[in-house]
This record gives sequence, structure tokens and C-alpha cells, in this order.
Amino acid sequence: MMQYKLWTSIVLTCFSVALFANQRQPLILSFGKAGKFKMLYDARQRPQSVFMSGTLFIVYNGDAKPSKSDKGSARPMLITYDPANRSFSKPARLGPRDTDHHYSPIIWADTNNFLHVLHGCHKTPGVHLISDRPVRNGRSSFDWIEAPPIAPSLSYPTVFRIAGNREVIHYRTKGHTSSWTYRISSDGGITWNGPKNDVTDLDSKGRLDWSSYQTKLPGRDGRSLHVVFTDYDDNKHSPDPKRFFNPRYRQEVSNEWKYNLSYVNIDLDTHVVRNIDGKVLRTPIDIDYAKKKCRVWDTDWRGAGVPPAVCLDRNGNPAFLHVLSGENLKSHHYYYVHRRGGRWEKTQICASTHQWNSCHLSRDKSGLLHAYVVAGEEYLEGGYMNRHGGGRIEEWTSRDEGKTWNKRRELEPAGVRYEGWCFNNVQPVVRPDGSEVEGMLLFYGWKDPNAPAAQAFLLHE
Repeated sequence: MMQYKLWTSIVLTCFSVALFANQRQPLILSFGKAGKFKMLYDARQRPQSVFMSGTLFIVYNGDAKPSKSDKGSARPMLITYDPANRSFSKPARLGPRDTDHHYSPIIWADTNNFLHVLHGCHKTPGVHLISDRPVRNGRSSFDWIEAPPIAPSLSYPTVFRIAGNREVIHYRTKGHTSSWTYRISSDGGITWNGPKNDVTDLDSKGRLDWSSYQTKLPGRDGRSLHVVFTDYDDNKHSPDPKRFFNPRYRQEVSNEWKYNLSYVNIDLDTHVVRNIDGKVLRTPIDIDYAKKKCRVWDTDWRGAGVPPAVCLDRNGNPAFLHVLSGENLKSHHYYYVHRRGGRWEKTQICASTHQWNSCHLSRDKSGLLHAYVVAGEEYLEGGYMNRHGGGRIEEWTSRDEGKTWNKRRELEPAGVRYEGWCFNNVQPVVRPDGSEVEGMLLFYGWKDPNAPAAQAFLLHE
């Protein structure tokens, strides 16, 4: 049994208040000092919060120290937030320091209200911790018990509650050119089982070096999983120096640039995989088969870094919020991508500062669409902290199913202290069943482009 204890005694921390004219006055509270690059992760790896029994539990990479490479070594951390008092607990350390930012933790709760934390995942099994007792009214203290590994190797794990009192974890199995798959647990995360074949393996023929990045969201009935992915040439083995030549921009690029959008739907009961038209697909899906059967947007060599955010439209079909390059490699815009009348439509929303700006897309109870974007006019360059983007956080809304969008407000901590800061990786606060807590969002920010001195932020309406 690990001896990292969590005490949920509430201690008031410093916070900043952002006021907006003609709007409600949300609080934007800071927590988790000494964060490093991807202190809170992008859309590939979730969730990093769970709200239950009146308490919000958040995990992040923090307690960082500078390293020789300037990357910094950080620990997986856990902190709780009491929305009634609008205050945080003291943070708890969940593991040792490491320089790999992919090791960022995720958190979820099973159907018996036991908390789970998974950290240290990047071509490794990581460390899976389970609380030794369930959460009761947010006022428990508990130890962590290390559970058996979920799989021999995981990268970018994401966990969801699904139908039948089960949890599903979706992840990449090894390195860049490896497959993506999932496993399901019916016993509170002790054992996990998956399909016979992995879902996607773009380089399954072993000759192309093509890879993918993926995001996902369960269907409303919890019996299917919507998966959207970009593809890119990892080009580790080809002697051809022109493999990275981008014909649209007429220059060589790198594997930072991910192209196109492809979509599959996984039946979590039968393991059958289908495309958007319901056609059953053979698995694993390679790059040629994905292009023929799964592609929903040929971006014509316009690129992104991070895959899109996903939400469901009023009919339960997937819709995406995607950042994409424009007239050159330093010009980017956000697009709302959805299916209407059997065709995929793409509506431009606003400008962004980088191909790696990670956003969030949601639909509230009234049907209003909310796009939380990392916006700005100038391309962000320079420094280790900046290499995956950053900008100002804006909220855009649509009342007509994404046909038109209007900027509602900027969402940043107020005050001179935060002038010149960059922010990124907007994500929702969720309940154990995966539903979003309206009026709460997480993101992180930094000022020094080279130092592991970021802070995390909670927006609380």
C-alpha cells in the first residue's frame, strides 16, 4: 500500500477574479504552482478531473524543478476543490518526479465510488492507483493501493464510464507508428479485456511510417465510442529526403504536421467497428483503408498538431472542433466540422496562434454550442513552454447548429500579474459518468517560455 495520503481538509489558496461586462462574474482560480510543459494535458489524454460527492478532484503535473534540458522534472499531483467555499486543499504528491511530460496523470471514479489515478504512461504500463476506500461526501482520507497493470504498454490513455457499470480505456499501444485500441473493465478496474484486433494501425503493413493522433467520446447510450483521428508521416526509416515535402506550402515540414480527419465508431458490446455510414470495417485499419473508408475531411495538406475536440450534435452524431493551418504554416483557424444532410460541413470560427492549441467543444442543456478556443493573431514561437502553442482563451457560441458563431467573452485571469501570459489545453470538468459540469473548465498558463513555472486554472461560474 502506498503511503501518499490525501486529506480533504480545505485550505484557502490565492486566486484571481476575472470580471466581464454584461456577463456573470466567473472566478478564475489558480492552483498547482511549479507546473511544466503540458501541466494539464491536451485532448488526447483525459480526464484530469472528477466531480463527486460535492468535491472536485483534479490531477496534474506539478512540483517541478528545472533540469539541464530546461524541460523540468515534475510529479503527478492531486488537489481537491470545494465549490461551496471556492477553496482548494493542499496538493498531494502521487509519485516521483520524471522529465517525460506524457506521464501526466488522469483520474476517474468507478461505480462503487473508488477513485482511480493512472500516471507514468508513455510506451509503459504506467502506475494505476486505486483509493483504499470509496469517496463519501468528499470528506474522506485514504491511502492509494497499486493495482495490476492495465496493459503492457500505454500512451495517451483516456477513460470513460460506459453502459453496464463498466469503464473503457482507449490508448496507443506503443510508439508513434503503433496501433490504437481499447480495453474494458467490469470489476472496478482490476481486470481489463479488449478486442481480438486493434482498431487502427496505419503502419500495419510495416512500410509507410504513417501514424495517427486520436480523440474520442462515448455515444449517449454508453455502448459505442466515437473516435476521430489525424494522420501524419513519421518518416523514421525512408532514405528519401523529400518525404516531408508539403506540396501545398512548397517546403519541407516535419512530423509536427498532422493531416486530414478520419472517423470510426466502435460498438463496445460486439467490438464491431463501423464508419460514419454504418459500414462494417475490417481491423486493424491501415492508412490506405482509412483513406478509402474512414476519411471525413481531406485537408489538402493543411495541417494541425493536436487532434480535434469532440461533442455530439442534437441527433447524437459526432461533431468536431479542429485547428488547421491556412495560407501558410504560421496562419491558423478553428473550424466546426459536422455532418448535415449526409455531407460534412466546415465552418470557420476564429484565428488561432498555433497548430497545437487544444480546445474544447460542448453543447449545453438549451442546445447552445460552446467553442472554447486558444485564440490570437500572431504565431507563437520561441521557448520550450511555447512549442505546443498558447494564446488567450476565448468562448464562442452558436445558436444555429454551428452555421454562425459569435465571440461571447475572453476567459483569462485578471490583473497585472497575468499580463503577457500564454494559456492552453482547455478541458471540461466531468462527473464520474462523464457528463460535463456546466460552469467549470480547466486550463493552464505560463509567462516564462523556458522555465517549468506554469500554473493551472479553474474557471468556476
